[in-house]
Amino acid sequence: MNDLATYALRLGDDALILAHRLGEWIAAAPQIEEDIALANIGLDLLGQARSLLTRAGEVEGEGRTEDDLAYLRDERDFVNVQLCEQPNGDFAVTIARQLVFSTYQLALYDRLQSSSDQVLAGVAGKAVKEVDYHRDHATQWVLRLGDGTEESHSRMQEGLATVAPFVAELFASDELEQRRVHEGVAVDSSALRPECEAYLGPVLAEATVELPEPTWHARGGRAGVHSEAMGRLLAEMQHLHRSHPDASW
Repeated sequence: MNDLATYALRLGDDALILAHRLGEWIAAAPQIEEDIALANIGLDLLGQARSLLTRAGEVEGEGRTEDDLAYLRDERDFVNVQLCEQPNGDFAVTIARQLVFSTYQLALYDRLQSSSDQVLAGVAGKAVKEVDYHRDHATQWVLRLGDGTEESHSRMQEGLATVAPFVAELFASDELEQRRVHEGVAVDSSALRPECEAYLGPVLAEATVELPEPTWHARGGRAGVHSEAMGRLLAEMQHLHRSHPDASW
């Protein structure tokens, strides 16, 4: 797979896998409004994933569709960051994950609007408005939980501690990305960290919580190395398609 296809696949896999995780909250969220809100965020991400996986298949040139890439790849072929695949945990863990990821994704898409690849630029131009809402939604919940009761504060802090080891991977660039940055196609992930920290810092301070420094850092997602949770996620996500190949409605 060439650089452009791989880069589109990385962004698409991030969105696809997190969309699946958010879908797991349907009929299980603390409030019916959150069933709807998290489902809608998941649908936004799924829409992004469809466009990005389609682009990856087009430039790869092997005839694979978005469905092929979503349902017929094995675990080591997925190149999402490990943050997106982590189990939902309790509601505070999901909100902590969403705050961090949407802050990163908003900064990424904002810059990707200037990509020399018109498809990536177009996806980013539409998605940046969606992700701005995703970040705001997570922000309001972090403030509400962090500066709420003793119990909600404790859970919000624990949620941030759970996701902390997976944050650094968001900002880890590599040679493939840098080649595409030089060509004006991709965004330098490492350059996004100051902007993201400038947003997260005041939000967490107002919420009276913090993102702790982890004792270890996840790595390898972009190279197909995943956590134990990924295999179970794919088994559920891909089961129907693999059980009934070539089926149509």
